[in-house]
Amino acid sequence: MAQLKGKGAFTAVNLLAKTYNNNVTRDGKTRYIDVMIDHRDERGRTQTNLHLASRRTKDDEGNVRYNNGAPYSAGQFDKIVETAGPNVEPILDRAGREIGRVFAVKANLMPSAKGNGLVLNSDSLAQSDFKIDDKTMDGQFATMAANRNAVQAQDQARRGNGTNVPARQATAEGEAQQAPEPAAEEEPAVG
Repeated sequence: MAQLKGKGAFTAVNLLAKTYNNNVTRDGKTRYIDVMIDHRDERGRTQTNLHLASRRTKDDEGNVRYNNGAPYSAGQFDKIVETAGPNVEPILDRAGREIGRVFAVKANLMPSAKGNGLVLNSDSLAQSDFKIDDKTMDGQFATMAANRNAVQAQDQARRGNGTNVPARQATAEGEAQQAPEPAAEEEPAVG
């Protein structure tokens, strides 16, 4: 899950809140939302995992899966929808039917009361600095993959140099000392 450090790291973070139509409890009081740091936000540019919450689970066949959804009340979800306004993108199935939505918002973050990662503070919601489109989620996954590949390359380089410092630790130390880049207006080209 996302790792944030330093003064102001939890304040006014651009986020993408992804939820499927069936991610609501039967009584309608709770909705599970996969909230991610927007890869265009300065705090998302070097993350290997942009999800605020991530729980490792095993399915019935023993395969490892990750659950990135966190519970939010119906009222909190309504605030997300209202704040995002038209800055929303549908999630479509292969047949082109809408099965969910991704909402672009900005909010302060705080540790989850359930002890698993971070959650957005719905009282601090504001409009996102970035517009969402049908390529935004592709950018999310491309950023995470590129950053994971960079960490793996650093790990291999350190092993080759005889250094025993894990790249994740070295990367985190480097991120803490590195000045943030200015926010980009457009999504970076990939490939």
